[in-house]
Amino acid sequence: MDGTRRASIRPGLTVDIVLKKDQRTGKLTRGVVQELLTNSAFHPHGIKVKLTDGRVGRVKTIVTGGQGE
Repeated sequence: MDGTRRASIRPGLTVDIVLKKDQRTGKLTRGVVQELLTNSAFHPHGIKVKLTDGRVGRVKTIVTGGQGE
């Protein structure tokens, strides 16, 4: 699943995000969503979230079978 629709993302889900510093390389970081930061229902580059460890980035994929599933 991609992370462009806010309705498909909720706290507790395990996701792969791209951090601001990794936007050029596209390196993914895995973590658990703590908070959704994007208010709009859709964002073409991914919904911005804060992970439980404090890192912030845009969701690229939702990991199936993760902690929140």
